[in-house]
Amino acid sequence: MAALRGISHDLYTHISHPNPQLFFFRGFSSKLFVKDISFSTTEETLAEAFSKFGEVTEAKIIRDKVRNRSKGYGYVSFAKEDEAKRALMDMNGKFLDGRAIFVDPARPSRHFDSVMRVARGPPEPAGDS
Repeated sequence: MAALRGISHDLYTHISHPNPQLFFFRGFSSKLFVKDISFSTTEETLAEAFSKFGEVTEAKIIRDKVRNRSKGYGYVSFAKEDEAKRALMDMNGKFLDGRAIFVDPARPSRHFDSVMRVARGPPEPAGDS
């Protein structure tokens, strides 16, 4: 019962927090997800726009492999978490190359267990017994 009270208190604290943008979950990384990027924005201009908050270690715009055109979103990585938090607060909703961009913490990538086999093509023929 005490554990349930603790969970409900944590949930209440999260929901009733006065500024949800200031409430960060444990494990906040220094990588940000940026969406609604203009198709004319380059990785260099993205890095430059975010560099006023700290050291940008990587700025990556995701591109369509067939048309080699921006998909309109990307990632910006910072050297330190606090720099990423400041950039998240200040750049969310700001204009970059004529479009309002939206910034969120990047979700951790899903790493699949390397032991798990993945089917790639037809099964190999069974050996003659």
